[in-house]
Amino acid sequence: MKKVGIVMGSASDLPIVEKAINTLKAFEVPYEVHVYSAHRTPAEAGDFARNAQKNGFGVMIAAAGMAAHLAGAIAANTTLPVIGIPCKSSQLDGIDALLSTVQMPSGIPVATVAINGAVNAALLSCQILALSDEKLAKKLADKRAADAAAVLEKDAEIAQTLNQ
Repeated sequence: MKKVGIVMGSASDLPIVEKAINTLKAFEVPYEVHVYSAHRTPAEAGDFARNAQKNGFGVMIAAAGMAAHLAGAIAANTTLPVIGIPCKSSQLDGIDALLSTVQMPSGIPVATVAINGAVNAALLSCQILALSDEKLAKKLADKRAADAAAVLEKDAEIAQTLNQ
């Protein structure tokens, strides 16, 4: 199975990125995590992205706050799918990161999840990898079914308690 490359712009993004890591672990998807800044270590970030495909990666996740150019910098250096996680910061509640991540120029796409949406970034990575992995596709389908069952169980509890 291909790996998911996870890059965060700062170690302060780790509490958010850990949610993606935990999700990938639950699906038994291999991953590798790094801290590379689009501004402070652009050569390293670019090298990682340029070599990602030959190093066994199938999807990249980039998490960053504030200026949040990391996902775009990664996407500019690879043709692998890149998923951006805009991270909330003390300034502008992460809206700046969201706009920096989602507003990419034509030709350099970045799939973007919600602010701090690391779980969805990991799930989207799994969905991409599942296109060529039936076992992973089954795990995703099973999770969807379990999530639906949990909602219906809560519905039954609420209905029994509140409906007359």
